[in-house]
Formats: sequence, C-alpha cells, structure tokens
Amino acid sequence: MTAAAQRIAVGVTGASGALYATRTIAALLEIGCELEIVFSDYGRRLFIDELGPEAKVERLQDLLRDRHGEGIRRGTFVVHSNRDLGATLASGSHRAGAMVIVPCSMKTMAAVAHGLSRSLIERAADVMLKEKRRLILVPRETPMSLPELRNMVACAEAGAMILPAMPAFYQHPATIDDLASFMAGKILNGLGFEQRLFPAWKGE
Repeated sequence: MTAAAQRIAVGVTGASGALYATRTIAALLEIGCELEIVFSDYGRRLFIDELGPEAKVERLQDLLRDRHGEGIRRGTFVVHSNRDLGATLASGSHRAGAMVIVPCSMKTMAAVAHGLSRSLIERAADVMLKEKRRLILVPRETPMSLPELRNMVACAEAGAMILPAMPAFYQHPATIDDLASFMAGKILNGLGFEQRLFPAWKGE
C-alpha cells in the first residue's frame, strides 16, 4: 500500500494508552497519509489525564509537532465529532481505505463485536467490516473477562485484526516513547505500510 494520499480513519477511545494514539497518528502523518480522526468523550479525557492539561484535541497539531517534529506536516488530518453520524466516515461509499482504533476500550470492542453503531467510531468500524476493509483494534486491558475475550473473537471472526498493546523488548527500548513507537510500527505494518520506528527481528 502506498502511503501518499492514503485515507485512514483513526478512532481514539478511553482505554489507557494516549501515547500509543499520538505516536500512531504522528507516524501515519509522517508517511503522508490523510487522516480522519474521531475521539470519544473519554478519548478526549484520556489525552488530558495521561499527557497533561495542555493536551487538548483542539491543539492536536501543536501537540503532535511538539512531540514528534515537523515531519507530521507531510500528511493532513481532520477531526470529526463522535456524535456526527452524518459524517463521511459513516458511509460505505466514502473511500477511507482502513481504520485503526487506538486505544480501543472494552466498551468499544463490545459495540464493534455486536454492530451497535451508536457513535461515529462504532459506525465507521462497522463500515470497515461490511466493506471488507482493514480494521485494527488495539485493546489495552488486563486481565480480561470472558465476555471481553468473546467480544475479541467475534471481532476477529468478522474480519478485524486484534492487535493488543503489548510492546516487545527485543529492540532494547530505553524510554516509554520507544514502547509507543513499537506499537505504532506494528499498527503501520498491520495497515500494510513499511515502518522504520523499530528494528525488525532478524533472528539468531
């Protein structure tokens, strides 16, 4: 998949992991993607709780540039209201090629598993499944209940990729940002892009 002008939907919900969201968004912008981003109410709160009082969605451009540099200008993004079920992402005729929900709360996972479509994030995910496009869900929860595990299986059976926020350590991470970069790199790979955020495992 070529990154230039590739349109990707990104959902951000209330599970812990704001760093995973910002690094993923920045990485997609750095390779030239056009992003359509949707925050749930708790996704907005997550940014402030985990990144600080200045990490408001309204300042997303500044936040990304301050944390990840000017390379984010290679891509573009718009932010949709999660309440706007009339937004372009709610239609299968809109040509968003793929979607990632990072982090993905267990409530959102359950909604995707059962096709509830009560919000734009849920509806956009349902569109990805019905149109047979890539959908990546990044849960961050531990331990998991049996209903949560069953919801993951239901999403996987429907065609989603379940990509838990489980950073590896073979790349010798030195900072929390290194762990976030590992997950962002895995997400890029899952979307079909080459990534250079962490070195690939080369074996013995």
